[in-house]
Amino acid sequence: MFNPNIVIKNSIEKNSINSWINVFARVLVAYIFIVAGWGKITAYSTTVGYMEAMGVSGGLLPFTILVELGGGLALLAGFQTRFIALVLGMFSIATAFIFHSGEADAIQFMKNLAIAGGFFFLMLNGAGKLSIDYLMEK
Repeated sequence: MFNPNIVIKNSIEKNSINSWINVFARVLVAYIFIVAGWGKITAYSTTVGYMEAMGVSGGLLPFTILVELGGGLALLAGFQTRFIALVLGMFSIATAFIFHSGEADAIQFMKNLAIAGGFFFLMLNGAGKLSIDYLMEK
């Protein structure tokens, strides 16, 4: 009997394909955080105002930028991937509840939770062979 799950598994278990899929996945999850972190730098005062309007100290913005931009760039390079994925996963859950818990923002809330799930999966599986982590572990 045809099982598409087995076909995909057999296709991606080839090392070269698997390595490039890992890079592609890291690029996709890192992208939103790199863009968001950079956006907070370029709209610093506006972001402080938004954070404070949501009951969060604007003094946390440098930390937020470090987590988003720094974490996104680290993921992109595959550096300390498991740790960064854990931090960004918890960050995504926290921001879901702090900034997106209203009924009108349900899609953003669910998006953050889905992203967190992706990060936890990345935490469990690591960055793959095309990463700084792989080079450091050799």
